[in-house]
Amino acid sequence: MTQPVMTSTAESLPLPGGLQGIVADWSSDQRAFKNVPWGKAMMWIFLLSDTFIFSCFLISYMTVRISTTVPWPNPSEVFGLTLFGKEIPLLLIAIMTFVLISSSGTMAMAVKFGYEKNKKMTFILLLITAALGATFVGMQAFEWTKLIVHEGVRPWGNPMGAAQFGSSFFMITGFHGTHVSIGVIFLLIMAAKVWRGDLDHERPGFLTGRKGNYEIIETMGLYWHFVDLVWVFIFAFFYLW
Repeated sequence: MTQPVMTSTAESLPLPGGLQGIVADWSSDQRAFKNVPWGKAMMWIFLLSDTFIFSCFLISYMTVRISTTVPWPNPSEVFGLTLFGKEIPLLLIAIMTFVLISSSGTMAMAVKFGYEKNKKMTFILLLITAALGATFVGMQAFEWTKLIVHEGVRPWGNPMGAAQFGSSFFMITGFHGTHVSIGVIFLLIMAAKVWRGDLDHERPGFLTGRKGNYEIIETMGLYWHFVDLVWVFIFAFFYLW
């Protein structure tokens, strides 16, 4: 069954019904998505798949920790630092969390100035975000070194308690640290492109985007905010539990 539709000349034209009508309705909306960047849609799909991976890791960690019969190491003691002769629990982790969360703020500001076409501020904020991310990775490397060299923790063993502690810790924090490291590399690439004006002139190259459009900065921001959000869950489940 068809339904009439009014044209600009007030003439009534029949619309197809049934399956053909559904196809016609969906295809008529394709003009609304002409200017939607595919990069942003693909980033959302990637982040969705990454969410499943991190969820599997954290659920597996909780399952292992609940089911093990060997005492689990106390995170406050394992990840504590000695400062001025006094043991301070979770000090390094607190600083790492502060640094990474602060980088989310600078990334959001970079996106804002990017859409305002403020090349200088976008460049500076991207560099600050990359520096904060690199600082986080550096502190994580220090944390790994402390556990491996001084505490003797290995992926296959742990002198402080349950053997699963080492495998869970290195797998989860290592996978997240890899994400941060990749993000830092891409932030530096985007900062260089912004400074050279590649986004303004659509110079051919990697991750250039459309002419005069800084939408690639927002796409990079989606990735960076996701990495920061994942760390909040890792911090809550692994370090505070």
